[in-house]
Amino acid sequence: MSKNKISNYRKEAKSLNYEVKEPAELLEFLLKVLSNRSRNSVKSILARGQVTIDDHIETKYNYMLRPGQTVTILKNKAAIKQDVLIGMSILHEDEDIIVINKEAGLLSIATEKEKKQTALHQLMEYVKKEDHDNRVFVVHRLDKDTSGVMMFAKSEQVKRKMQDNWKEIVKERTYAALVEGQVPKEKGYISSWLRESKTHLMYSSQTENDGLHAITHYKRIQSNEDFSLLEVQLETGRKNQIRVHMQDLGYPVVGDKKYGSKQRNAIGRLGLHAKVLSFNHPTTNQLMLFKADVPQSFLAKSR
Repeated sequence: MSKNKISNYRKEAKSLNYEVKEPAELLEFLLKVLSNRSRNSVKSILARGQVTIDDHIETKYNYMLRPGQTVTILKNKAAIKQDVLIGMSILHEDEDIIVINKEAGLLSIATEKEKKQTALHQLMEYVKKEDHDNRVFVVHRLDKDTSGVMMFAKSEQVKRKMQDNWKEIVKERTYAALVEGQVPKEKGYISSWLRESKTHLMYSSQTENDGLHAITHYKRIQSNEDFSLLEVQLETGRKNQIRVHMQDLGYPVVGDKKYGSKQRNAIGRLGLHAKVLSFNHPTTNQLMLFKADVPQSFLAKSR
């Protein structure tokens, strides 16, 4: 293939993929592969969340790349206007709901610092293209650094129905958790009452009714001396439930400094992924099941 043909192909592509051959800081790596762009232009690409590494969005200039990782760059800002959703993909859409696969690093909803680079804002813009009066509503959330299956409603009525009947409608919520250390038990469960401190830190209490009751079931999938990959099922859905319960177990989630992790940048993200969400459709009552593959970094670290 001639250089011209390669150049034309790249112009048509919505993203560019580069394999990391040697350790390097992300910004320096990008400046090399995007040598036709200015330093400020490359920084802007990073800041807009247009760079992903394997399975997560990365915006830090000094993120250390490791050989074997794949760096993906959305071609340019115009890509956003071409129905490219940054940091997420749509798994299912109908008149009532949208189900997405969210990457780690993407906020579910706006914060004081970030209003637009969120799953909710992008989906709102997406549905408005069809009809300006269309709306999207949050049914449940995933933490910024948690990836996986997440659902939104297309009306206030559907949102309320899902939230008011969550325990009856939702049939399965399964996560993959990469935790520090070798978990000895093949399976088990943690039960406690969760409370929130004044600093917004969740913590467990064994005193009955001292907070919201939380039950987490886990099964060990694979492990080595340093890491274990667990399949985690939620019997209840409390804030930071898995993260607190893994800390209680003595095997904190990888990358979770808030709840006891001691490993620095083991996989460059939080080791938590929502891999299965199954529920009865709020309108048709049909049983639906959606899956998002476990990130390769989780599998590789725990082999």
